[in-house]
Amino acid sequence: MTDTQVYRVYIKATPEKIWDAITKPEWSRKYGYTGLVDFDLRPGGKHVTHPTPEYVEAGFTNDLVDGEVLEVDPPRKLVITWKLLMDPSFDKEPYTKLTYEIEETKTAGTRLTVTHDVTDAPTTAALLNGSQEDINAGPGENAGGGWPWILSDLKTLLETDEPLVPAAS
Repeated sequence: MTDTQVYRVYIKATPEKIWDAITKPEWSRKYGYTGLVDFDLRPGGKHVTHPTPEYVEAGFTNDLVDGEVLEVDPPRKLVITWKLLMDPSFDKEPYTKLTYEIEETKTAGTRLTVTHDVTDAPTTAALLNGSQEDINAGPGENAGGGWPWILSDLKTLLETDEPLVPAAS
C-alpha cells in the first residue's frame, strides 16, 4: 500500500468557492460525511471537525477530526495535519498530512488536488482510499467511500447546489 494518496477532481466553480467549501462549516455540513469544520487559518492554528446534530443523535458527541494548520495560502493551498477521532481503532495511528491544492485552469474549471500522506497509518489509509465502501448502503450510510466519495459529493454540490445524497428528513 502506498504511503501517499493523491486524488484530483475538476470542478466548475471558482477557487474561492472551493476554498470556502473546504474551510467553512456552512459548506462542510452539506457534503461528504458532513461535520462542522472549524479552522484557525494560520500556521500553528488548530482545526477541528465538530459533530452535526445528526452525529450527536447517532451517539458521536466528541469531535470527529482534529489537527494543526501547517500552511495557508487562500484560495490556493491548505496543508494540515489530520486525525480521525471518532473510532478507537485510529487511536494508535499518527497524525497524517493532508494537502489541498486549488488551481484555476484555462479550460476545465478549477482543479482540486488532495494529497494525503498516510505514512504509518494503515487503518486510516484503508478508510480514505474508498476500498471499504458499501455501494449498497442507503442514504447517510455510505461509510468507507473515502476521498473518492467526498470529492464526488463536493463536485456535485458546487456544480448543482445539491449533494449526491439528499439529507435524511
